[in-house]
Amino acid sequence: MVCGGFTCSKNALCSLNVVYMLVGLLLIVVAAWGKGFGIVSSIHIIGGVIAVGFFLLLIAIVGLIGAVHHHQVMLFFYMVILFIVFLFQFGVSCSCLAMNQGQQEKLLGSSWRMMSNDTRISLEKKLDCCGLFNNTQNQAVFVSDLSLCDSPCTKKSHCLTCGEKMLQHSSEALKILGGVGLFFSFTEILGVWLAMRYRNQKDPRANPSAFL
Repeated sequence: MVCGGFTCSKNALCSLNVVYMLVGLLLIVVAAWGKGFGIVSSIHIIGGVIAVGFFLLLIAIVGLIGAVHHHQVMLFFYMVILFIVFLFQFGVSCSCLAMNQGQQEKLLGSSWRMMSNDTRISLEKKLDCCGLFNNTQNQAVFVSDLSLCDSPCTKKSHCLTCGEKMLQHSSEALKILGGVGLFFSFTEILGVWLAMRYRNQKDPRANPSAFL
């Protein structure tokens, strides 16, 4: 049986908000994984992704409640805030995808220089690596880190640099966050249009003589 216009709009908007909730949770979890693992904590854009994910999750809950109850005020604020979230999400996602390896190395290097020796040693043990980058620009720092390194890999023949491991995982995290965020940011325009259309429809359960 084909549903009516009001029912179809309501079901579509509810389904879309459930998707937004899942996307918001995914963005938060992947970004938190990157920060919590000590991989991309120096890339400040990850904090922006967590903020976007949180607001997307919050506004999806508001939109779901507004759609179920056909609440005019909630649907209005839902449309406005969802459009703002779209702008931020689009910008942050593009920044994630546009960040190249050279920029990541520069950010990781600046963060590494601000760390204390104890913090570096703790991170090296956690990632099972020694030093950040073994190159001419960072040779003095790398030699100093290598002499203090106490990672499990030192008992083996070879240790990877922490920079190699961090770049590998940060690239993965940025690609996931950028790709998912960019793809679903365009569906938020659909959400705004659908909410506007649904908001202007009459609820068949309401008084037929009442106007929205």
